[in-house]
Amino acid sequence: MNQYEIMLMLDSELADERQNEILTRARELVERGGGVWQDQEAWGRRKLAYEIDKKSEAVYHLLHFDAEPATLDELTRVLKITDGAMRHMAVRRPVARTRPASESSPAAEVPSNERSS
Repeated sequence: MNQYEIMLMLDSELADERQNEILTRARELVERGGGVWQDQEAWGRRKLAYEIDKKSEAVYHLLHFDAEPATLDELTRVLKITDGAMRHMAVRRPVARTRPASESSPAAEVPSNERSS
């Protein structure tokens, strides 16, 4: 199972009920596909850099979830055909790595012949 996040831009003229329906459907698709819904951040209404379908604002939502690639494919397919979903972008979240205690800063990685004496 992979960790994903989707930046979802919804039409700012949609009623709050319709926006909630879209988000609920996304969550249901993830959970029905065996995934785990982690979090949803509502970023609110933002001005677009350029107009999309003659609209200059969108409501942004950041969705975090764990799922199989097939579930992500189905979710992106549904978002493409959903009225009110202006744009979306799915990316795989990086896995946080921790450094061993023996490693200090990136400066420690400079070869000894390049260090000043």
